Amino acid sequence: MMEIEFYFDIASTYSYLASTQIDALGERVGVPVRWRPFLLGGVIKATGNRTPIEVPAKARYMLMDLKDWADLYGIAINFPAKFPPNALPVQRVLTAVAMQSEDRVRPLAQALFKAYWVDRQDISDLGVLAHLIDAAGFPSVELLARAQDQEVKDRLRQTTDEAVQRGAFGAPTFFVGKRMFWGNDRLPLLERYLEANKTR
Repeated sequence: MMEIEFYFDIASTYSYLASTQIDALGERVGVPVRWRPFLLGGVIKATGNRTPIEVPAKARYMLMDLKDWADLYGIAINFPAKFPPNALPVQRVLTAVAMQSEDRVRPLAQALFKAYWVDRQDISDLGVLAHLIDAAGFPSVELLARAQDQEVKDRLRQTTDEAVQRGAFGAPTFFVGKRMFWGNDRLPLLERYLEANKTR
C-alpha cells in the first residue's frame, strides 16, 4: 500500500511548516502519512550539508521566507528565542512514542511544534519538555526515562541513518517508496506525484 513517510525534526523550521499541511495533503489524495522522527543534526553531519542559519544571507532570507509561507498557509509562526535548540531529547521522546505506537507520534509532535514555533517555549529545557508532554496527554516521567534507554537511542540513530542512505540531506524529507521529495516547498510536487501514481 502506498504511504507518505514524513521525516521531521521539531527543531527544523520547514518541518514545522510542512507539519501543518501534510495530513490534509494525505487526505486529499487518499494516502496515509507516517510521521517519522529523525535527527536533523545527524543528517547534516552525515551529508556534509549546512543549515540556513549557518549562512548569513540564507539566515536573513529564511526569516522573511518563513513569514511568507506562514501567511500563505494561514498559520502562526514566532521565531524561537533559542535557536537552534538541543533537539536530541525531543526526538528521542518522539522515537520512544513511535516504538510504542506510530499513530501516537502525530499528536505529540504537533503539540511540540506549536510549543516551539508558535509559543516560543524552550523545548531543550527538560522541565519545559516534561510539562509539554503532560499537557499533550502523554506520561512525561515514563517517556523521558524511556528516551534514555539504549534501545531508543539506537532506533533514532537507525532511523536517521536509514533516511540518509535513502538520499535525505535535510528536513523535512518525504518518501513515497523510493521516490524522495525534500522541503516544505515540494509539497505540491509530492501531491502531483501521488495523484499520478496512487492507482498503480
